[in-house]
Amino acid sequence: MVLTALEKAGILVEALPYIKEFYGKTVVIKYGGHAMVNCELKKAVMTDVVLMKFVGMHPVIVHGGGPEISKMLKKLGKESRFVNGLRVTDRETMEIVEMVLVGKINKEIVSMINSLGGKAIGLSGKDANLFEAVKKLGQVPQPDGGEEQVDIGFVGEVTKVNPDIVSTVFEKGYIPVVAPIAAGSDGESYNINADLVAGKLASALKAHKLVILTDVEGIMQDPADKNSLISVLPSSDVPALKAKGIISGGMIPKVDCCVDALRGGVNQAHILDGRVPHSVLLEIFTDQGVGTMVVP
Repeated sequence: MVLTALEKAGILVEALPYIKEFYGKTVVIKYGGHAMVNCELKKAVMTDVVLMKFVGMHPVIVHGGGPEISKMLKKLGKESRFVNGLRVTDRETMEIVEMVLVGKINKEIVSMINSLGGKAIGLSGKDANLFEAVKKLGQVPQPDGGEEQVDIGFVGEVTKVNPDIVSTVFEKGYIPVVAPIAAGSDGESYNINADLVAGKLASALKAHKLVILTDVEGIMQDPADKNSLISVLPSSDVPALKAKGIISGGMIPKVDCCVDALRGGVNQAHILDGRVPHSVLLEIFTDQGVGTMVVP
């Protein structure tokens, strides 16, 4: 579809109040799923981020990289094992995880942003002690309905965020790109779930928005009905939707992350379909928006 000049002008006019509203505001984007694999979607997301920066916003990218890690482990003859969604990470695996996340994926994202005219800087949780972490135990469901805690290696959870380095990067006009690796007080490196890192960072920065890119349209009242998207979800409704099984599986940690971020001072949290080109811009700069918005 080719737009006329008048239609293009209409789009810009529609975006104007949103550009004004979000000028100077921080938006944390958890980048993952299909948008990290498909070349066109990669470019679309990074173009969105560069545009956000040029209109005065402060975007932050927090990225995952599970498929790339699994691919590298397979090349090296190591099997990927998971406990309740968390990767079992022995010392050798941790070295590979850090190499892939910090040395490969992070720098690829930075390079793409720079090639599109933006200015990006890659960070991990180790830089300026951005994140402090402790070991996280895995939870294995038991037949009686309980859970058994098991050691899954160098998997961590964030205990503290020191966001000064991100604020400094903002002041210098750069876009921070953050890998979910952190050091513990024991000096060990820990692999941390990127959704949780994004939520904790958004809270620490008092971000206006947290955006989580996924491979689904959002939260559906009925997964079989494409027209049952829940556009706005009050966080108080989350427990009931979990009990009904409407929020289940891999969506649970994403929604929990949104709720925790809202409790931490974030204004809005969004779960968007990263398979839709420019879904971030559609959510932020149009009247209709896309995906599910979780609100206090």
